[in-house]
This record gives sequence, structure tokens and C-alpha cells, in this order.
Amino acid sequence: MREIKVVTEVAGRVCALPAEIGGSVSAGDDIVFVEAMKMEIPVPSPAAGTLTLLLVKLDDVVAEGQVVAIVAA
Repeated sequence: MREIKVVTEVAGRVCALPAEIGGSVSAGDDIVFVEAMKMEIPVPSPAAGTLTLLLVKLDDVVAEGQVVAIVAA
């Protein structure tokens, strides 16, 4: 299995984590939501697979380009 990094494109605060570790995700499924400029920006999975690792928790501050999760495809 290859590990695929899920990367946020915006800086902000993690406001929701709709996916669960060990759960199956499809390409485009939202893994994390980041609040930036009073908007909730989804961070989608780039590929289908299993969510193996979440690298953030609620209320964490993330930077643009930060890896927030790992999906095994």
C-alpha cells in the first residue's frame, strides 16, 4: 500500500473532523475542515483508500501546505 498525504491549501483553525481513522474514504471525501476568514474550507482526500492517520485535532492551527492526514491506497 502506498501512503498519500492529505494537504491543506489554506492556513487557519481545524473546526471539524468528519472522517474517522480506519474508515474508508473516496477521492474527494472531506477529511478535515479548516476555518479561514470566517469560512469553513474542506480538505478533501486526493484518492480513495483507508484513513490511517490524522495529524491534527480540533482547534489546531494549520499552515498552508501542511499535511493533516495520511490515506493508504
